[in-house]
Amino acid sequence: MFPGMQIVIGWHRLVFCLPLIFLLTHLFSVMELHKNSKMEEPHRQLNKKFDHLVLGPASGQGLSNRLQCQGTKALNRTHSSTSRSAVDGSITFVTVFTIYNSSFNDVEDKSLNTVVGNASCNKFGRSMALLNVFINFVQVAMPQSNVIILTDPLSDLSVPRNRVSLYPIQGEYSRDKLMLQRIRSYITFLETRLQKLSQNPRNITHYIFTDSDIAVVDDLGQIFHDHPNFHLALTFRNNKAQPLNSGFIAVRGTPEATSRAKHFLQEVLKVYSTKYRNASRMLGDQLALAWVVKSKRHFDTSRFAKAHAFSEDIGGTSVLFLPCSLYNWTPPEGAGQFHGMPLDVKVVHFKGSRKRLMLESWNFYSSSLDISDMLCLILGSGRTKYDF
Repeated sequence: MFPGMQIVIGWHRLVFCLPLIFLLTHLFSVMELHKNSKMEEPHRQLNKKFDHLVLGPASGQGLSNRLQCQGTKALNRTHSSTSRSAVDGSITFVTVFTIYNSSFNDVEDKSLNTVVGNASCNKFGRSMALLNVFINFVQVAMPQSNVIILTDPLSDLSVPRNRVSLYPIQGEYSRDKLMLQRIRSYITFLETRLQKLSQNPRNITHYIFTDSDIAVVDDLGQIFHDHPNFHLALTFRNNKAQPLNSGFIAVRGTPEATSRAKHFLQEVLKVYSTKYRNASRMLGDQLALAWVVKSKRHFDTSRFAKAHAFSEDIGGTSVLFLPCSLYNWTPPEGAGQFHGMPLDVKVVHFKGSRKRLMLESWNFYSSSLDISDMLCLILGSGRTKYDF
């Protein structure tokens, strides 16, 4: 064959193959795109936030010391405390809450409304609804206790409820400083309490400082009854980076305990302000708490891995460590390391994107008046993230 003919045949083959190469490349690209879209779909579903409750399987089923559920029906009962009358002194819950100007600006914008049950509310309405549900749960579980709301003096907050009072404290209540301000407010409140105790040391009131997105589902007086020697109590979980949660802090109401608790929180504030100031919006207080506790020489952090209460002297303050699984139970951890819901759970914390679940849980309880069934609703719906 002549060289010229070989060149012509080669070109013909090349021209013939070009469309085939293009077609195969295009087909491969389409297959890759389809594969990636299928991989992204579960990821989108996982991160989706729902505007209605999603009831799924309840964790801890088959474990004898966990709540057993069939849908929202409890197959066994949670245990209630029996030591209410044995507590020396009254108990008051203290929380920090304020209203931002932007909340009022949203009042007339109906597009921002959210439907919970049969009610429609805006962002301001949701915040107030959560605060009122917090109070509702306290008054059901501990009807003789009081609630004090530490707030910004510039806030127009009004909560006309029995056994509820506002306590304005000057400070920086902006969103990016609120966690830092919360500790400052706790310290200021304890200082004023010490002044009153100096005048009447026998007037004992124990204090439980909490976030306002918790539900007290059992009487907490047994903390002060069963552990008579602690000054301040914290809740812990098996988390190396953040073993302590600041959403629940109990302080015994004696002059000595109140003074030691104030000193302990001042140390936390000092660490917070110097080492974790960049985390003043979130988590900084928990990191500072952990730093102060772990700064004690030879402190055994392995005890955080077991859900048993223990005490430790930290810088002269007797600190009682209570397991989060009972005193600060959260839906995500309940589905994970807590292995469901213990039958003697005391406090449910709706942190993160579980605020809707808190309101829906109260609505459910209002119609059923059954705490155990309500806890089954929380246990089955807590895996899901909601729109607020």
